[in-house]
Amino acid sequence: MLEVMLVIAILGLIAALAAPNLLGEIQRRRLYTSALQMRSLLELVRYNAQFDGKRYRIRFPKENELDPMGGDRQPIIEREDDPLEAPDEWNPVVAPWTYGHTLLEGVWCIQVRLGRPTLESLRNPEESMTVADKLEAAFEDFEPDYPPLYVEPDGTSDWATFALTQADRDLTAEDLDDSVVRIEVIVEGPTGMIWLQRPLYEEELDLFEENGWPPVLRKDFFDPDPLTEDDVLELTEESIQP
Repeated sequence: MLEVMLVIAILGLIAALAAPNLLGEIQRRRLYTSALQMRSLLELVRYNAQFDGKRYRIRFPKENELDPMGGDRQPIIEREDDPLEAPDEWNPVVAPWTYGHTLLEGVWCIQVRLGRPTLESLRNPEESMTVADKLEAAFEDFEPDYPPLYVEPDGTSDWATFALTQADRDLTAEDLDDSVVRIEVIVEGPTGMIWLQRPLYEEELDLFEENGWPPVLRKDFFDPDPLTEDDVLELTEESIQP
């Protein structure tokens, strides 16, 4: 009996020591899994736009609006069903692939940025929208940080960056800095390429600026270590391999 109790006590101690690390890993995996699912959803929107020959759009709920799961965190998929008789009339897409928890519990999108990433937009993400984007978002009553992404019948779209995080939901785009852990889902609209990456550090942006490189990796990237010049060249070479 003493031996059994000793074994139980040791197992309990091991569990108590391992639990925080295990829970932390589960939390981190939720963000990564959510980013993967967001990429898959964006790919499905593109494929269905091509299959139907119609414009689609993906957006996040407006204020006081519910998503298909009854919350306010999941993306909403809509389609322009009759562009001739009812242009710019968007209807929810009712299909199994549009339902479900794309973003897992605790994960949310803190910002959607339209347009190709530039050094300026990455250094000032809260000011990344163009005047035209802001006017269009205001016209349809969208939050400035959550403009919709339109996908054309040929599958093309604008560039877009969806910044996903597990940070406190009281944060806004103005609070984004290196301390806010997030994964960015980046869509290269003209080609349909989508990749995931951590935000670039300020020193990395300086490196891109010094070399005259566009800050576009075109490859999944999560390494927390700062990029060197050789790293960037290697990533660029890998991203253009057939």
